[in-house]
Amino acid sequence: MKRNINQKVSFGEKVGYSLGDAAANLVFQMMVMFQLKFYTDVFGLDGTVAGSILMIGSLSSVIVDPSVGLLADRTKSRWGKFRPWILWTAIPFCVFYILAFYNPGIEDKAMVAVYATISYVLLMTVYSSNNIPYTSLGGVMTSDIKERTSITTIRFVAVTIAQFVVQGLTLPMVNHFGHDNPQHGWLSTISIFACVALGLFLVTFYVSRERIQPPPRQEISMKDDIKSTISDIPWSALFLLTFALFITLAMWSSAMSFYFQYNVDQKSLYDFLCMFKLVDSIEDSYAVGFSFFNVVAAIVQFIGVITLSRFLANKYGKKKVFIVCLTLTAFFTFLFYLPSPTDVGLLFVLNILKSLSYAPTIPLLWAMIADVADHIEYENYRRATGFCFSGITAALKVGMGLGGAVAGVIISAFGYQPGSVSIQNESAMEGIRLVSSIVPALLFCVGVAALYLYPITKEYNENMQAELAARRRNAGKEELDENF
Repeated sequence: MKRNINQKVSFGEKVGYSLGDAAANLVFQMMVMFQLKFYTDVFGLDGTVAGSILMIGSLSSVIVDPSVGLLADRTKSRWGKFRPWILWTAIPFCVFYILAFYNPGIEDKAMVAVYATISYVLLMTVYSSNNIPYTSLGGVMTSDIKERTSITTIRFVAVTIAQFVVQGLTLPMVNHFGHDNPQHGWLSTISIFACVALGLFLVTFYVSRERIQPPPRQEISMKDDIKSTISDIPWSALFLLTFALFITLAMWSSAMSFYFQYNVDQKSLYDFLCMFKLVDSIEDSYAVGFSFFNVVAAIVQFIGVITLSRFLANKYGKKKVFIVCLTLTAFFTFLFYLPSPTDVGLLFVLNILKSLSYAPTIPLLWAMIADVADHIEYENYRRATGFCFSGITAALKVGMGLGGAVAGVIISAFGYQPGSVSIQNESAMEGIRLVSSIVPALLFCVGVAALYLYPITKEYNENMQAELAARRRNAGKEELDENF
């Protein structure tokens, strides 16, 4: 096989690759933001039951994700190792996405819970089969440090746009299509998102290319792939970081929809929205206000990713930037406990500060995972990109499920009443406040601690990449000598 030494990636390919994550985030953002609330308020399930469903689906990733990673590493096709998986899973991904938000009209709540569990596990399984090869593909498109940061920056611009669409348009679309039938509104909205996602996946498949190959004499050994990955200190640090991040993001995102509906004074929210001419009646305050809250966050993150992430990472290194920005994110998340129900303006100010603090970190995590895949090759002279990424995504999904589960358990323990209840008791609202502020802030601090265990600094990475580049050049020369 001809080894591609040129590590430059065209802007068009970077954009095309990024569309795959935009597609995945039309699903991911929906699961993070609305799955728990859909189960409680549309399916009518108890918060603990709904949280348990999310946890079961995420725990399945412990088996599915590493299996997909190992299989992807061993895939051989004319399209490469990882690209064909994006093609093969595109249609099933979108079908199971629709089914996870489809109410089949079952009356018995136990059977509703069974249906929700099966459909969610299927969605998480096909998500793994699509997203692990996709993220692994980003790790083999180039080994150039600046190119890799550029790819992830553009990728997360696309992610932020998808986040803007899901968080800003979902509730208005559900209201528009559903009228007095929210179940029909959800089905119509999800179906539109699924069709868009399908088209984006196909574009990613056609335009992306794999440039980094495993060392030419690397023996195929599942045992060695697993051992070299899980014994790698940078990989372990990112595993813990990812787990902490996504349990926190899922908890906070799930909780905020409840926070806006029950903890925020609707008259104060209505008056605030009227300043921007966004709402006509107080009945629309929750849907419009929560959507506007998310849109503001998406816009701020979009600006932060474009203007700060690449610049700060190239100047100070990914690790330093991540530590400072995540510490600030934890601080501003903690402050969400303080506003009174009428302090709507303060909520939006905190939202802007939190989003701006977190924005530079968004592309860095995946660039750092690609650096870890290089570190494993650097230390062990073997490459297992798929398994490396799959372990981290397993931590992501278990964290995401646990975050939603913990949020559901806490609000239920504090007395939350599921369904269309318009007013919750004071205890339930206290539980919602806790999972919207103090609890996720503490978990963000766990992520900061994990970063201190991560040894790949800017200088270390530059030396590592120089050594790997020299090895690949020598491997290419040896391969040419053998052919002649």
